[in-house]
Amino acid sequence: MISHSTSVPPMVHGHEQPTPGHLPVHIAVIMDGNGRWAKARGLPRLEGHRRGLDALRNLVRAADQRGIRFVTVYSFSSENWRRPAEEVSELLGLLRFFIKQDVADLSARNVRIRIIGRRDDLPPDIVNLLREAETSTADNTGLTLIIAFNYGARDELLRATQNLVARVVDGGLAVSDLTEQHLSDALDTSGLPDPDLLIRTSGEVRLSNFLMWQLAYTELVFLPIAWPDFDGSALDGALVEFSQRQRRFGGLNEQPVGQASGQA
Repeated sequence: MISHSTSVPPMVHGHEQPTPGHLPVHIAVIMDGNGRWAKARGLPRLEGHRRGLDALRNLVRAADQRGIRFVTVYSFSSENWRRPAEEVSELLGLLRFFIKQDVADLSARNVRIRIIGRRDDLPPDIVNLLREAETSTADNTGLTLIIAFNYGARDELLRATQNLVARVVDGGLAVSDLTEQHLSDALDTSGLPDPDLLIRTSGEVRLSNFLMWQLAYTELVFLPIAWPDFDGSALDGALVEFSQRQRRFGGLNEQPVGQASGQA
């Protein structure tokens, strides 16, 4: 169930608008193409990342307006540390700016923030900001924005496995009792439903070490546009395509398209 169109998905007009029953509960987004967007315009990469931050704001606003409950974005992977030091510093600066400037507004709109990814090797001020963003929005009951920062799916699975092995060694859990649910509960996304829809921009067709356990039955939509060009119309196009998919979760009978495949 992969879409890789050569053009932006159709705009939504009248009857093409997905009904609430056909919407995904949880969408995940790989926000790709900031650097290429900037290069194509003769701009520094930092400007591409800044415009990408604007696109993130638009995504959260549009998803909230359409009744989507969970949005997970891949903001900084554990492999991104390999980029030039100047770019890494700029990305960390944008994270600091986002939390200081946007969290209050998000909280006022009843958005809850959750951060996933490794924190033990981050600068202390970043760790404090991440904690502050989660704590200050913890009681909100609207859309949940999950930010994958310093995140890699292989690292997440390794940490979850280490946690379960430690429980077995301590005698708190028998190997014969291990289930998929135990592993799901040990992941960074514990308690969250698995994504129904993954959107990746920039034309790349791969998962890039993102939510590999959680995306087992997720519908995939790959868009040719760079992330800074993503807007409400692009989101609507992806939602229309999602509404036309048949989701069977390995069975023969079609499931309601908006049904989340993970935990409630």
